[in-house]
Amino acid sequence: MTDAELARSIAREAGDLLLRIRAAGGSSGTALGDEGDAQANALILRRLAAARPADAILSEESLDDRARCATSRVWIVDPLDGTREYREGRDDWAVHVALAVDGAPAIGAVALPALGRVLTSDAPTVPAPLPPRPRMVVSRSRPPAIATAVAQALGAETIAMGSAGAKAMAVVEGRADIYLHDGGQYEWDNCAPAAVALAYGLHASRIDGSPLVYNRPDPRLPDLLICHPDIATRVLDLIRAPG
Repeated sequence: MTDAELARSIAREAGDLLLRIRAAGGSSGTALGDEGDAQANALILRRLAAARPADAILSEESLDDRARCATSRVWIVDPLDGTREYREGRDDWAVHVALAVDGAPAIGAVALPALGRVLTSDAPTVPAPLPPRPRMVVSRSRPPAIATAVAQALGAETIAMGSAGAKAMAVVEGRADIYLHDGGQYEWDNCAPAAVALAYGLHASRIDGSPLVYNRPDPRLPDLLICHPDIATRVLDLIRAPG
């Protein structure tokens, strides 16, 4: 099994587990999110340990072992991206399984379990043409000020959505054109989405245009731009514009 096949298989299996937990109705609210996080994390760690025992792992739901920084291959996972959406019964949540190699987002799988889809870095398609009016996905509750400003400058339609993975995959699938985030993310929030987006020919970078680098001692990676390649320069110019 290749790394990409493994990532896809694990993301799908964890997503199916999360759907079963939610459907069982044994818990709700915060307890449902906690149960889903814990069980999906255990499944992912078990599968990776069995299939790739020499690789390091960085997971949102596990204690960080900084020894990973001395290794070339690090799996970066978020067992349940969008816990709030998951426990509310929504479909805009995801499972992230990524492999960073020498700091680069090399392999990624993002499962959208409630939609029955897994998007991976080994099955890309060419981006659809950019529409006359671009579409930007933003947070349901706290869109960053920079995203609001850029959307207004572009005259973009804004689409409120839940998790980071769901928003990024909306761009990958051509249901949106821009995902711009500033503040509050970690490597597990965006490594798998970035790997998939890059494989699909999209732009993925920090909001200053610099590359996304993973497996750093501090896993905070607070800002991100994933967008259609034909609008990337314009968006980056607006971000840099004074005021």
